[in-house]
Amino acid sequence: MSSTPVPSSYGQTPLRAVQVLGSGSGAGAHVRSLTAGLVAHGLRVTVCAPGAAEREYGFHRAGARFRPVDARTTAGRVAAVRSACAGASLVHAHGLRSGLLAALALRGRRVPLVVTWHTRPRAEGAAARGVRLLERTVARAAAVVLGVSSDLVDRARERGARDARLAPAALPVPAPPPVRDEARRQKVRAELGVVDRPLLLTAGRLEEGRGYRPLLDAARSWVRLDPPPLLAIAGEGPARSALRRRIEDEGLPVRLLGRRDDLPELLAVADLAVLSSPWEARPVLAHEALHAGVPLVATAVGGVPELVGPAAELVPYDDPWALSTAVTRLLADPLRRARLSAAGRVQAAGWPDEENTVAQVLGVYDELTAS
Repeated sequence: MSSTPVPSSYGQTPLRAVQVLGSGSGAGAHVRSLTAGLVAHGLRVTVCAPGAAEREYGFHRAGARFRPVDARTTAGRVAAVRSACAGASLVHAHGLRSGLLAALALRGRRVPLVVTWHTRPRAEGAAARGVRLLERTVARAAAVVLGVSSDLVDRARERGARDARLAPAALPVPAPPPVRDEARRQKVRAELGVVDRPLLLTAGRLEEGRGYRPLLDAARSWVRLDPPPLLAIAGEGPARSALRRRIEDEGLPVRLLGRRDDLPELLAVADLAVLSSPWEARPVLAHEALHAGVPLVATAVGGVPELVGPAAELVPYDDPWALSTAVTRLLADPLRRARLSAAGRVQAAGWPDEENTVAQVLGVYDELTAS
């Protein structure tokens, strides 16, 4: 438990903070961690989120009051959040749509709104104009915008945020994989089809625009290596059929693993981790790879460079040649891989933990309620 003192403005009556989490949000683990920390510091916390989020993350078990917000109409959601925010000291929304929902629910009330931007929506054409409007509306409605990466902070300022700050959301430290002897390690690798060849691992939802096209382009050149590495992709999604067809048609050294819950164990037997996304804030794959000391090749996008520092090989997005070359060179250089492995563990040790995250948010709450 953090030793951070409860801010003096909490006084005799504890602050009541409402956390708003939307459907489809990837911020559930962060809200669960934040909720537990806030409750431990004496705050009363209400979480407004879909019922599925409560079943997955257990906000009630973390000490929060849970209010399901599953109404089908926008008016119903606004009314539900407005009711939950009655008597709140402040409201903290997570994501753009949750930020808009909270802003609408707080109309006419002098209650501070904090919005954390966890990601950047992908949109083109008319949809991109709609996203910009949404971002401007949310940025200007919030007393403080917290961005989990520096580029999101810059984006919020460009959209008119009065106060935008960097606030990396800590990810839980991954549990170490079970201790296994070399025989067991080789058995797992054999099951993946990599007895005498390198294993490259990536993970993520299989959908268009997630960087799989340039990744498969790069994989074409690995066929010429001796032995050719196998690229294993953990994840599921609507693009699976298209990816499988391309892999089969081109004879690529790629295997789709489907949905997996054992990413730390897969990393434990991998030679390299590869991240080819067009944008990421604090990607789970990079987080777990560096913790595990697995060398990482990643695209230099979003918050990735500040997350990994010097502990990864960074390449431009949508440059299959650069990606292929970086992987090929690392596979041929065990000394460089060993250095990246050690640097990754050092870099991971310096990341903010859950206590740091709670302390920073408490400081923001204190400022807003004291003023």
